[in-house]
Amino acid sequence: MNTISAKIDTRLYRTEIASASGNILISDEPQEIGGKNLGLNPTELLAASLASCTVITLRMYINRKQWNVSEINVKIDFERNSDRNVSLFTRKIEVIGEVDDTQRQRLETIANSCPIHKTLTHSIEIKTTLI
Repeated sequence: MNTISAKIDTRLYRTEIASASGNILISDEPQEIGGKNLGLNPTELLAASLASCTVITLRMYINRKQWNVSEINVKIDFERNSDRNVSLFTRKIEVIGEVDDTQRQRLETIANSCPIHKTLTHSIEIKTTLI
């Protein structure tokens, strides 16, 4: 189980996020809605999770295959359509190195197998308890 905690005090809307392993980051909202833009907002964090999981998963696979790839870049666009109750992630992957068309197709399959991709494309349950 991965445990993440978040806390907020009276500073709008600065949120300290901590992992059980001791890593900390700050999330915030843009200035135009009252925050101070000190970190990624929650929507950006969600897209960042998909982006970072994708490049890490691809790097692991590429290293295992010993392919000559110097860099992997991922761009995620996220849109939420409230009227249709649909979320759309558009992921664009750039692989810099020596990869042929067959390898590129395999990398697309691997990208779709990253754990965050699987989480976002399968059923999700959220159990909430107020303590």
